[in-house]
Amino acid sequence: MVLGEQEERAGRAEAAEWGADLERLHQRIGRRFARSESRQRALAYLKGLLGPVERKNSWHLAEAAGERTPTGMQEFLASADWEPDRVRDDLRTYVVERLGDPQGVLVMDETGFLKKGIKSAGVQRQYSGTAGRIENCQIGVFLAYASPVGRTFLDRELYLPQSWVADAARCREAGVPEGRPFQTKPQLARAMLDRALTAQVPAAWVTGDEVYGSDSGLRGWLEDRGQAYVMTIRSNEPVWISRAGAVRQTAAGAVAAHLESSAWQRLSAGEGAKGPRLYDWTYVSLAQLPAPGWAYGLLVRRSIDDPAQLAYYLCFSPDPTALAELVRVAGIRWAIEESFEAAKGEVGLDQYQVRRWTGWYRHITLALLAHAYLTVVRAAAAGTAAQKGEPPPLRAA
Repeated sequence: MVLGEQEERAGRAEAAEWGADLERLHQRIGRRFARSESRQRALAYLKGLLGPVERKNSWHLAEAAGERTPTGMQEFLASADWEPDRVRDDLRTYVVERLGDPQGVLVMDETGFLKKGIKSAGVQRQYSGTAGRIENCQIGVFLAYASPVGRTFLDRELYLPQSWVADAARCREAGVPEGRPFQTKPQLARAMLDRALTAQVPAAWVTGDEVYGSDSGLRGWLEDRGQAYVMTIRSNEPVWISRAGAVRQTAAGAVAAHLESSAWQRLSAGEGAKGPRLYDWTYVSLAQLPAPGWAYGLLVRRSIDDPAQLAYYLCFSPDPTALAELVRVAGIRWAIEESFEAAKGEVGLDQYQVRRWTGWYRHITLALLAHAYLTVVRAAAAGTAAQKGEPPPLRAA
């Protein structure tokens, strides 16, 4: 009985500390709001995103905050005096302070937000990796941060298709900033990477799927900055190899076809829902001339169950770098998909009911802040459990 009481007291103390942590996080962003009403509503919005609210939109968040109508929450997202980019900067600082690690990895990825109608900023029928097909949706490009402590998000940009850029009236109606140019998803990712690296976010690596890895301009920009990467590419991506004393260009997929069985090593790319993600891997040095101390290579992943299933990664890495380290970085991108799932399921990343550009950025930024807070809390709880020799709580997304 005494032990139970001690555990209950410890639980209450831990919950109180988490609540105090949320208050401190709110104080951090409070200076971004011109009016006290907006500052208090920001806290209510965060608490709603973190709470057991059925649908985390303005109606339900207002109800959870004890407000009779959603008008205040709607105005908070639409017209209140605050800049979401300033809050994003606070988010980045918070994540670095609590989760930063020299071996951190910056991950570029995107997710789709299914929408009805044609009014929401950036919406159109386009391919959504989330749905796995063409849908009427918005696409958000995100920059995530993964460290040994936890994984969460740093930045976000809404993808604006060319059809929108060409329609000035439609853009004005949706509140898109005047003169907003068309930017590809890799260009949006580069802008976010630039902000993170300029802010000195500790990151040893950058990774992303083939949308980003197959963009030579993005890769070259990272190389010019001396930033290591492991980037997924398509099988037809041209690479330079040296064979029989001659240097020639060939498709990445053709390189793997000439590898001997002894070239492969079985390694885990990280823990999955069913245990280690085991694949066969190999690395081929490429005939490119990087700066001294750097190496270019092609990393190839092969399925154990179906050896015909291959994936390819271009690597720009310090020389030497162990194969296991390249595999670790390649596997981290999958974990960010889990973070998207957690952010949508736990803090309502996709549950907004806003159409205009500013509303999207405001909701998404606060949802990312709420997800970062949950990640920090879980990381702290895992550290406490480890000190006590107990099983860790639910793993941070």
